Amino acid sequence: MGPQREWFDTDYYSVLGVPSSATDKDITRAYRKLAKQFHPDANPGNAKAEERFKEISAANDVLGDTAKRKEYDEVRQMVASGGYQRGPGGGPGGPGGFSYGDADLGDLFGNLFGAGRNAGFGGGRRSARTAPQRGQDLETELHLDFLEAAYGVTTEVRFTADAACATCNGTGAEPGSLPTRCTGCGGTGEVAVDQGPFSFSQVCPSCGGRGSVIAKPCKSCHGRCTEVRPREVKVKVPAGVTDSQRIRVKSRGAAGANGGPPGDLYVVVHVRAHSVFVRRGALDLVVHLPITFTEATLGANVKVPTLTDPVTLKVKAGTPSGTTQKVRGRGITGAKGKTGDLLVTFDVVVPTKPTKAQRAALEALGEAFPDDPRDLLGE
Repeated sequence: MGPQREWFDTDYYSVLGVPSSATDKDITRAYRKLAKQFHPDANPGNAKAEERFKEISAANDVLGDTAKRKEYDEVRQMVASGGYQRGPGGGPGGPGGFSYGDADLGDLFGNLFGAGRNAGFGGGRRSARTAPQRGQDLETELHLDFLEAAYGVTTEVRFTADAACATCNGTGAEPGSLPTRCTGCGGTGEVAVDQGPFSFSQVCPSCGGRGSVIAKPCKSCHGRCTEVRPREVKVKVPAGVTDSQRIRVKSRGAAGANGGPPGDLYVVVHVRAHSVFVRRGALDLVVHLPITFTEATLGANVKVPTLTDPVTLKVKAGTPSGTTQKVRGRGITGAKGKTGDLLVTFDVVVPTKPTKAQRAALEALGEAFPDDPRDLLGE
């Protein structure tokens, strides 16, 4: 993908509120925050929020891609140097063009980045405006219960985004009709303008750069080919997915332009906490098991809960509170079949309000064990 004309006018770094020196993580963090704030689902019926969401998505589409960002930075550096200017009425010979000296930047940058149009030089390449363009990647969130994340689940995510118009199937024309090739530009979206020994291109005034003309625009999308609508996408969540993990759903992002492929959908998973288990790392589980003073002193066999059936674990005599034992193979089984362990931490429960009989028994126990444990600290 070569430089786009909107790159000259739009500061995508300002759109996301980050400096040009921002790292990839900074850009991703800023995009997620803004996308969540202005997402159409969070602002139903708010046209300004919807437009802002589109700007944010466009900025992330460029800055979130290493190759695109490099090209964009080079374009913006030239813009900052003052070496370019708009042609009359938006460009040399017509709207939408830019010039650098006497040259059309559309051709200049096209040749620089290997996407030149060669308009007027006998070239037969398809115009960048009418060439198929991949749709933008989208991002949404999915909230899962602890056990759903542990075992994996196939579910659906619901979000609102651009999609191919359901009425015209993305053609932009009323059902029963189709767009026709523009006779003014022959379907390239550009026309050549002779300037002495050279020939430069400008946006075709007949079709506005689309390369086709729609005689009967679709009443649903008004010829835009896409519409903002609620979508449902099925997502297969692998076993052992972790909190904040991103799952890629290929080709379920925004619709492409000019017959281009759709982008991808990235699903950010949020896992709810469990009342008993806590995850340590990707596959291990931790559980705190209360035991009595007697069990800790004399030893006992106790039942320990797991994700499936309970297991019996031996508490050794004289086990202090906070001791941890490992039960192998009782953690989470990941997508690749590897299973983690269950780490059991024993918490000795001390009675806070002993009965008279319990107090008498404890006093008798204290007399039976006259040694002061604090003597181990020395004088």
